[in-house]
Amino acid sequence: MSKLNHVVTHVLTAVLLAAVFGTAAAQQTYPNKPIRFISPYPPGGTTSVLGRLVGQKLTEAWGQPVILDNRPGNFGVISADALLKAPRDGHTIMLISGASHVIYPLLVKGIPYDAIKDFAPVATLASGGNVLLLHTSVPANNLRELIALAKSKPGQLNYASSGGGGISHLSSELLNIMAGIKTQHIPYKGTGPAVTDLLGGQVDMFFGPPSVVISHIKSGRLKAIAITSAKRLPALPEVPTMAEAGLPGFEIELWYAVLAAAGTPKELVAKLSNEIAKIIVAPEIKEILATHGMEPLVSTPEQLGALMKSDTAKFADIIKKANIKLD
Repeated sequence: MSKLNHVVTHVLTAVLLAAVFGTAAAQQTYPNKPIRFISPYPPGGTTSVLGRLVGQKLTEAWGQPVILDNRPGNFGVISADALLKAPRDGHTIMLISGASHVIYPLLVKGIPYDAIKDFAPVATLASGGNVLLLHTSVPANNLRELIALAKSKPGQLNYASSGGGGISHLSSELLNIMAGIKTQHIPYKGTGPAVTDLLGGQVDMFFGPPSVVISHIKSGRLKAIAITSAKRLPALPEVPTMAEAGLPGFEIELWYAVLAAAGTPKELVAKLSNEIAKIIVAPEIKEILATHGMEPLVSTPEQLGALMKSDTAKFADIIKKANIKLD
């Protein structure tokens, strides 16, 4: 072998060793400063609970503070922009609701990023379903009776949503599509006002989050017809899934997850993902999630990426068939 070949071989070997030891060193030293945990939601509610829980446990595990940075508004663009402008070193991550992260880019023109390609999936946190609720005056006690009622009065029943284009809106339109019924959309600015008017009988039905409505179900002020998730909720074991109630194939899961920016080193994403997986299956975390009508959801970055893509396709199909547009 020539001297030149020897030199090239040594150089290549040195480069490979540097890459291997560099990766190992990055894993060992990460995190080496506070982690900024961006949330596209205002303080309060499920997302704040999740952010605080995960942030506190990451701090305990790694000895670095995790700072929850709430940046609500503009359909999540403000928080996503902050994430994408930060250094891609694993020290800036973002909490998302899966539905809003993939739905709004399908509906809102001019969002300056690709909801899939511009982000690195890290880990899922929790999942659950919304409850299909009826006011007590609606003469139906199960899903089949509700569908029969809607067919006998086309366009006369109405449903609340927590906002146009949100998960409660798309769930209701999926019900219209799959059941072959027509109900009228009454949009509200948030879950609270929607539940208030449902309790008052101003609207007939609403797909609402369990954590907000469980007390009204238990007190008999609202009728729980079915849950949108694939399996029943431990907090409402008597409420069937939409599939069990008569619409096989109806499934909309509410899930929450953590993303980094695309280009974040895979070894750092993997370390973060593994630690989050340990956190969310701890008994005390499972107990807290249950009070919010959720269960831990463990996934690899690859599985989260596949979930994001499948939900994008599902919601795009509902939006197209229902001709949903945001004003």
